Amino acid sequence: MEPSRATTRRHLSTSPFKPREPKPIKTFEEGDRVSHDKEGMGRISAVEGTHAVVVDLGGGKLLRVLAPFDKLHVL
Repeated sequence: MEPSRATTRRHLSTSPFKPREPKPIKTFEEGDRVSHDKEGMGRISAVEGTHAVVVDLGGGKLLRVLAPFDKLHVL
């Protein structure tokens, strides 16, 4: 048995509920100080458009975070 795929359901026009609005994508700039929920504090070292950022966590450890940046917060 295959696992179910995580997809968004389409909104039916006859539904009494409002359609979900997508969250705005966070934007970052090089040098921004950030906090990652699991990895801790760091600094943005590279921005790859709106789809990814590279975070320097110190000690030579780099972390590439993909959009949406739910676990990444600007300090």
